[in-house]
Amino acid sequence: MNTWIYKGSRKPDTYIYVSSENDFSAVPDAILGLMGEMQFVLEVDLAEREKLALADIDAVRQQLASQGFYIQMPPGDKVPEKVC
Repeated sequence: MNTWIYKGSRKPDTYIYVSSENDFSAVPDAILGLMGEMQFVLEVDLAEREKLALADIDAVRQQLASQGFYIQMPPGDKVPEKVC
């Protein structure tokens, strides 16, 4: 299971993981608007990993499967419930 990781120009240390390269169709417009211009960071094969540096790999896999994206926020920050 591959994931493509992007960062936004407006939110430092915040990353969006998507299931398909350059496909943000599952990400709500409100979130994309907050992020700004998206910049590619890394492609990761989640099947070949047991853990990720700053994200729970099981949560990433589950959210990619269920909603098509995952948001990694800086430590201590939370995704607003009304946006998702």
